[in-house]
Amino acid sequence: MATKLVFSSIQWLYSHFFWEVTISLLGLLLLRCMLERLTTKGPVLWPVVGIIPSIFLHINNIYDWTTESLIKAGGTFHFRGVWMGGAYGIVTADPSNIEYMLKTNFKNFPKGKYYTERFHDLLGNGIFNADNELWKEQRRIAISEMHSTRFVEHSFQAMQNLVHHKLLNLFNKVVEESNDHSFDLQDVLLRFTFDNICIAAFGVDPGCLALDLPQVPFAKAFEEATELTLFRFLLPPFVWKPMRHFGVGYEKRLKEAIKSVHDFAENTVTLRKNDLIKFGSLNDHCDLLSRLIEDSEKGKKNHFSDEFLRDFCISFILAGRDTSSVALAWFFWLVHKNPEAESRILSEINGILGCRKCKNIVVFTVEELKNMVYLEAALSESLRLYPSVPTDLKEVVEDDVFPDGNMVKRGARVHYCIYSMARMESIWGKDCLEFKPERWIKDGKFVSENPFKYSVFNAGPRLCLGKKFAYMQMKMVAASILLRYEVQVVEGHQVDPKFTTTLYMKHGLLVTLKHRLVASDLA
Repeated sequence: MATKLVFSSIQWLYSHFFWEVTISLLGLLLLRCMLERLTTKGPVLWPVVGIIPSIFLHINNIYDWTTESLIKAGGTFHFRGVWMGGAYGIVTADPSNIEYMLKTNFKNFPKGKYYTERFHDLLGNGIFNADNELWKEQRRIAISEMHSTRFVEHSFQAMQNLVHHKLLNLFNKVVEESNDHSFDLQDVLLRFTFDNICIAAFGVDPGCLALDLPQVPFAKAFEEATELTLFRFLLPPFVWKPMRHFGVGYEKRLKEAIKSVHDFAENTVTLRKNDLIKFGSLNDHCDLLSRLIEDSEKGKKNHFSDEFLRDFCISFILAGRDTSSVALAWFFWLVHKNPEAESRILSEINGILGCRKCKNIVVFTVEELKNMVYLEAALSESLRLYPSVPTDLKEVVEDDVFPDGNMVKRGARVHYCIYSMARMESIWGKDCLEFKPERWIKDGKFVSENPFKYSVFNAGPRLCLGKKFAYMQMKMVAASILLRYEVQVVEGHQVDPKFTTTLYMKHGLLVTLKHRLVASDLA
């Protein structure tokens, strides 16, 4: 009887008390969410899971959703991630905040452990993944080597050769030999910049632009290594670290890809050092690796270990591979959508060519590329709307207060959204969504913008060292192609940005080509 009474009591408590508690907790949860919605700027921060549900709900239009959230929040909002995940901070598109972080109080906002830890297996301590004194020393070395007359001439010549002996030959083959000559322009441009940067960094041509568009093991491994590393930014450490330790899931593939990249780089370093021993000099090599090795071995600089040389060059490739190619893909898409801009670009190019004495060989000189003002404006406008790096992040060393009044605690992360800045009337005016190269020209000259308003090439002490090279490369490719071919995006092809650290087109860029001039006119 007593047992039955106890059982009945437990059953009654379960059927009444449990559900009442559950309903009460749900009510409190909903009330908290409503209060947070009313009192907090930005997306809803859910209990336990923080901003994560909102991100997954908008994963297919993440950049536009972030932009809308920033506009509603007045340019900055706070966020937090999964409980115990350690992710919290602010998202901002306020130029004053960006200037404070990238310049005014630069030391308080390094890349930080969150970023460097995830990329360390691939990049080691290379310049792209370094902070503080290690970064300063590598930047000093990079400036010394990259700005030398010898390297500048070598990199320009390599670019010129690739455009005229490979890229244009490939385009001609596509037009002449295929009935349905649509192809992915984004993929071809990625192949071009990969070959170009490998020649500049290692003095090695991977051959990605061969006429049959081969699968190159090093290029494939490099691409896999960068893309798979991004999973570490989506998963908390207590998930991806055990996966790395036990070598399971994507971490197994990542480890294999990184090994292939490192093996290639280490073998190249070894071969180049052997050349130095064998021939006593690397004077016939102008690539970055050869210059670093020769200067190091002859005591002109500090002695560089093989690991340092490997990491430095891999970071160099990462920085130079995707940015220009992705920027060019968006440029050709925007030019296709804005034929009046294309007409002005062609008019400018033909005007420059009209000043030549010899007009039968169209290989642009450095000076001619510098004079392409409208083309530079169009490229800058394309980068404004579709920056190669859509967002970037920093980590807070000590508690701080931004110019807009937002406070950040030590260990917080600050995401600044370059993509969103271009779409804010408060920054670029009511015509911010328009592709308008004219905004970059005044009295016939190209006018640069405030780098904290236009952070496409970073700003402050970490301003991109390859900015001039990137513009020269993009101008060379764009002018050489547009002069010879009409580039038409395939009708109905969907163009959307991909959610990665680089603003790839999710479905590539399918185009067709048509000769603009007779081939003999452009020998």
